Amino acid sequence: MDRPTSILYRDSATATGGRDGRSMLSEGGLVLAMAIPKSMGGSGEGSNPEQLFALGYASCFSSALAFVARAKSVDVSKSRVTADVGIGRNAAGGFALAVELKVAMPGIDAAQGQQLVEAAHQVCPYSNATRGNIDVKLSLV
Repeated sequence: MDRPTSILYRDSATATGGRDGRSMLSEGGLVLAMAIPKSMGGSGEGSNPEQLFALGYASCFSSALAFVARAKSVDVSKSRVTADVGIGRNAAGGFALAVELKVAMPGIDAAQGQQLVEAAHQVCPYSNATRGNIDVKLSLV
């Protein structure tokens, strides 16, 4: 298991009411009404965990991409990462996630871009946390 050798930052969030409730950060600043998506039978009038996961993964992967590119003196400041997160039933009768990371890097050739994406996937904390647990597809767009 890949564990941090030291914790650089920690925060926590509290949820009440599950997917039809409310979630908030412990330090304040972000409080969200949660709602089940319409496609899953809910009102869709709020955020859902998959949206929040997509926001976090896209942001984290973008930072990982910048980290590996900086080590190779490559400018990826115009790059864009989109995390497409889906949820569905799994074979065991529960639910599972699937992710596609769509990475655009204007001005970077495809071969170098693919190398950077693969390297970022090795250092990104979200990628390390999901590896072997969630199907993550990497796409250079």
